[in-house]
This record gives sequence, structure tokens and C-alpha cells, in this order.
Amino acid sequence: MDGLNKPLALISVWDKEGIAGLASALADAGYDVVSSSGTARHLRDEGIDVTEVLDITGVPAILGGRVKTLHPKIMGGILARRGLDRDEADRAEHGIPRIDVVVCTLYPFEETARKNASREELIEKIDIGGVSLIRAAAKNYEHVIVVTDPADYPSIQDALRSGGISESLRKDLAIKAFRVTASYDATIHEGLIDALGYSGDEPEKILSLRRVQKLRYGENPYQEASLFMPTLANPVFVQHSGKELSYNNLLDLDTLLKGQVIFQSSCACIIVKHTTPCGVSEASDPLSAYERALASDPVSAFGGIAGFTARIDRPLAERLSERFYEIVAAPEIDEDAIEFLKAKKPNLRLLSITGLYTPREQITANRSGFLIQAETSPPLPSQSDGHWIGEPRQDLWGDLLFAWRVVSLAKSNAIVLAKNLASVGVGGGFTNRVDAARYAIAQAGEQAKGAVLASDAFFPFPDTVELAAEAGVTAIIQPGGSVKDEDVAARARSLGVSMFIGGPRTFRH
Repeated sequence: MDGLNKPLALISVWDKEGIAGLASALADAGYDVVSSSGTARHLRDEGIDVTEVLDITGVPAILGGRVKTLHPKIMGGILARRGLDRDEADRAEHGIPRIDVVVCTLYPFEETARKNASREELIEKIDIGGVSLIRAAAKNYEHVIVVTDPADYPSIQDALRSGGISESLRKDLAIKAFRVTASYDATIHEGLIDALGYSGDEPEKILSLRRVQKLRYGENPYQEASLFMPTLANPVFVQHSGKELSYNNLLDLDTLLKGQVIFQSSCACIIVKHTTPCGVSEASDPLSAYERALASDPVSAFGGIAGFTARIDRPLAERLSERFYEIVAAPEIDEDAIEFLKAKKPNLRLLSITGLYTPREQITANRSGFLIQAETSPPLPSQSDGHWIGEPRQDLWGDLLFAWRVVSLAKSNAIVLAKNLASVGVGGGFTNRVDAARYAIAQAGEQAKGAVLASDAFFPFPDTVELAAEAGVTAIIQPGGSVKDEDVAARARSLGVSMFIGGPRTFRH
């Protein structure tokens, strides 16, 4: 039994960076190093004595290397509880050595998936033995040190030289190990959905998230925050200049990115403040779109974010520099525009939008739990799927669709007035629809005459139609569905306001 109590360190790593230094420190601390195949060759090349796994198990690697360390003498050596008579008896009977350290990094499934590898390549990069070693060592953390991250090698080497691994570090390493295997399995799940052509229902979602960056702060300065993304998703922007991004910046950016999807087929400017649009316009060029969007609500635009569906050039950059924005974003930004804004507005967060990432689901955490819903853009209203009240206004259909797009971005309850493909009044985030209409109409002022109005949900009463008619609104688009639809329709007819009923409700809370 004495020969079975020699402390062993099992090292099985895909990533060889820094492993020789850690193996040397373990050897100096009295551990015999055990390894197999590529790791063993690498350590021997570095002048480190290595015991082969084969010398312990008596079984060579089989199935083309798929099975190397999955053996009772290896798993038993990791899982055995020190000092427990039953486990010690089993070790003695079956000649199971004591493995006190497991160092393991896994096959690079994530990196392989990012290269659009074939299904066969993905399958071969699913680590089996390594995950088993890590989970076994983490389960038996009271007796076994488990190391899964090369970034931890230096601190472990320091600890070995100064007296050993502390209990707190041992626990931290075990928790990290379980996080590694959980993330690894979730990444495989994510990567194989498309590779295997999975089309079944997923009542339970598995999330694999990685932190992309720490944020300046959360919703308030006393709250910490970070940006996470699914493991295999690519970042959607490149930041050229400005302060660190904050949580609120990215909340506003989400509205902007949704707007860029909705208006992607046109040249549009979208100005967002506190996650709701305060000015939107389509035009023949980005500068004109900006001027018209800004005119919608120049007061609210202060401190907001401005985004475009087309390229920012130097003249537009100069105009943007005249006001304070937290973020300016576009799919393309000319180099001289970048350099100008860097010099003129060094705190401005200038972003190139590099892709339109669309999550499969929208997740909101609250004190009830996690709310998960499909993340789907609402379908555009169609005249064939709805009906007109009063005179059909085909001449205003473009403005009605524009207003509907804008109101779908605004917080409920929401009302938008628009004219000539530009918002002239936006009322969003109100607790009732009448106040939302009053605000949007007051903001529009004289421009309400001849404008169109969009509502993100049905009118429960005719009062909003009455306000619109009084202000001179010519046509309305709303989804309908109220028990009072007939009363609302009758009032619209009596006031001479054309109204299209159709399209989905577009609540945003």
C-alpha cells in the first residue's frame, strides 16, 4: 500500500502553454508527474520525468486515442476519499494509486466551431476523458487539486513554493472547474444545433455565455455590470473611441440595433433616449435623415445616442459634433470622420456596427425568476391582412408604415405622429394611451396637421381618435382588438379620420 500513496499529478492538456513550468513546480514539490500521448511527449521534451498512464493502467490508448485515461485505476485514484477505510481497502485490493492533482485543459470545441468546421471535425473535438477527469477531481476537491485554466498556473506555482495549496484556493479551483465543464457542455449544445440539423422543440434552454467586457457601471454608478454574449456569437460592434460603455449605453443601443433592422432597407437616422426613439427619419442621404430626425425632439436628443443605417462621412461627423451624444453608431464610418470625432469629441463612444446579432430568445431576470420569450421582429402590416375605416388613404400608406415602425421601437404605451417619413411627435412609456397621444401631439405642434398617427396597441376608447382629429391628424394605424373597436371606428368615421386596422400589437415594456 505504501507504494500506492506516492502523490501523483495527472496532467492532460490540449493547450501546452506554460504547462512545463507548472509540471516542474509540481515535481519540485514532491509529485510524480503522470501523463499520456502528446502531453507526455511535450513534457519529456522540456526535460521533465513523466510516468505514462499506460504504466499505471496496463492498457494503451485505444480507438484512435478516444480512450486514454478512462480507467478504474485513474478515476479511482482521483475519486478515492483519503482516510475512508472502505476506499482505502479498494485501492489496496486493486492497486489503485493516489492522484492528488489533476491539470486538464479541454479539446478546443469552441475554436473549431468558430471556423465553420464540418460536423465530423466538431464531433472529434468533443472532449470526453478530460471532462470526466475534471469533474471527478472537482467532486473530490477536499483531497484533489484541480487546475483547468493556464492563467492560474503562476499562482499555483507560487503556492507550491510557499508551502502548498490553501483550502480556499482548492475550493475556488473546484468551483471554476465545474464552471468550465458546464460552459463546455453548453457550448457543444449550441454548436451542434445547426451542425446536426436539430429542429425539435426546446422547452428547456441551455445558455453558454462568456463575458465580452466589463462595463463602466450598471444602471447606476453604485452597480457593477458586464456584457455577456453566447459563446459562439460574434461581437456586433467595434468601438473606435470614447469612454467605456455603460449598462445604460447598451440598453439604448439595443433599441438602436432593432431600429437598424427595421429600417435596414432605407437610409435612416434613429435617435434614442432612455431606450425609446425620440426622433427617426428616412431620407435620400444620412445628413438629411439626421437633420429631420433631430428636428423631431432636439431637447430629448441631448445625451442620447444617434445611429444610422448608412455610412457616416466627414460632413455628417462635423454636424454630429455640434451636439452631445453618448454614442454615435453606423455600419460604416469614413476614416477621416473617425479621426475628426476622436479629436473633437474624445469622450464620444463611436461604434461601427459589424453585424446584426439576433438572440434566439430575450431573457429578463426579475424577482419572480427568469422571463424568456422569443426574440422576433413583428411582421409588417399588410393591407391585404387588415381593413380600412373610412376613406382608404393609399397616398399615406408609406407614412403609416413608417410611423408603425417607429412606434414598434417605443416603450408602451406609445403613440407616434409622422409626416413625410419623419417622426414629428413621439409619446412613449406612458401609463395610458391618452397621455401618450397628448404628449406626441403637443410635441408635433402645427406639424400634427396632415400627419399620420400610429399606436402600439388598440384604442380601448374613442378618446385618442378624438384628440388626433382635433389636432388635424389625417390617418391612423392601429392593430385593433378592443371590445370597443366598433365605437372607435364609428367615431373615426364621424370625425372624417381614415383608420387602418391591422398588424400585430407591438408592446415594449
